[in-house]
Amino acid sequence: MDITFMVALVIALALFFDFTNGFHDTANAMATPIATGAIKPKTAVALAAILNLVGAFLSTEVAKTISGGIIREGSDGVQITPDIIFAGLMGAVLWNMITWLKGLPSSSSHALFGGLIGAAIVGAGFSSVNLETLLQKVILPAVFAPLIAGVAAYVCTRLAYALTSRHDPETGSKLTQKRGGFRNGQVFTSSLVALAHGTNDAQKTMGIITLVLIAAGSQAPGSGPQFWVISACALAIAIGTYSGGWRIIRTMGSGLTEVKPAQGFAAETSTASAILASSHLGFALSTTQVASGSVIGSGMGRRGTTVRWNMVGRIALGWLFTLPAAGVVGALTALLVKTGAVGILIAAVAGSAAILFMFFYSRKSSVSHQNAVEVEEAGQAVRFAKKKARAEAKAKARAEAKARAEAKANNTKENRR
Repeated sequence: MDITFMVALVIALALFFDFTNGFHDTANAMATPIATGAIKPKTAVALAAILNLVGAFLSTEVAKTISGGIIREGSDGVQITPDIIFAGLMGAVLWNMITWLKGLPSSSSHALFGGLIGAAIVGAGFSSVNLETLLQKVILPAVFAPLIAGVAAYVCTRLAYALTSRHDPETGSKLTQKRGGFRNGQVFTSSLVALAHGTNDAQKTMGIITLVLIAAGSQAPGSGPQFWVISACALAIAIGTYSGGWRIIRTMGSGLTEVKPAQGFAAETSTASAILASSHLGFALSTTQVASGSVIGSGMGRRGTTVRWNMVGRIALGWLFTLPAAGVVGALTALLVKTGAVGILIAAVAGSAAILFMFFYSRKSSVSHQNAVEVEEAGQAVRFAKKKARAEAKAKARAEAKARAEAKANNTKENRR
């Protein structure tokens, strides 16, 4: 098949993946402020789209990690071909669509890495994957970034509650807490998450397009993304973000209805800080994992909570499953592509048919800004004591204390007699 056609096909598929990434990850930035009422859903999505567009222009370090780090390319490495890159992208897109259809907040980033690695191994062998870069800039950040973000969110939440706690100076009794300012602050912090998302996730598609241009001999090995590539990817992820990702927001939102504005502020600040730092260092993070880690950490930082460790385990298993699952799909697509032009055509037609089927199937249960807030697993990982239960517990404690005091008084009277 003509190499120019293959390059064009890969670029088109990469931009479509960028689009799916936009609507898949909108919830990472906007689910918490939507759930706490800090910002209206449509306004939140429009704001996230603009900031994703701006963020895509701020850094290209992650793009360089993808184009010249994870997959070896150029005269000094293994030269993978555009058709293998196409197979990897197809694996990533199909997995993204499946998780979108099911409303699962999985990692678009790991779907991309998995699909690309699976296809590269089948097409060019294990030596085509730079294991050192994969470990340093993908695997280790995937393990530590959610933990660091979670700890930071925990500390920030504790500080927020401690610094804003109000008590009567005379009696020491607890007064009504006024933390409404955090709700307004969430508009800023969620915007920062959207900006950070653009600096990291849009770069991954830039890296893919740059990699296929290098593989086709249209760009020198080791060079970064061209301006038109940056612009196209920024626009694709922004359009995808504005499309809403309501299905994902629905799964992320109402599990966070227990998240108070102070917690949301702390979680979003921690998420944005982790992603921006990683983008600067060229670490290809999963924003879903970082956001989930922050939500769990902020929940643990609020008093009266317990952790559902079985739910945390389920979330972790979902994270672990994404990369190999997308890798299998990418590898199977690569086996088909390796048969030649007919195999490429079959893969393109079958993949497009599967994507269209999932899209039209999703229309049976439409999700929009009117019904987009439901349950997110990270929000369910921390159990909050209900107000009624807390009030009953306090009343019971007071009754027990009163009974002990009366018993003590009666004993004192008996002793005096």
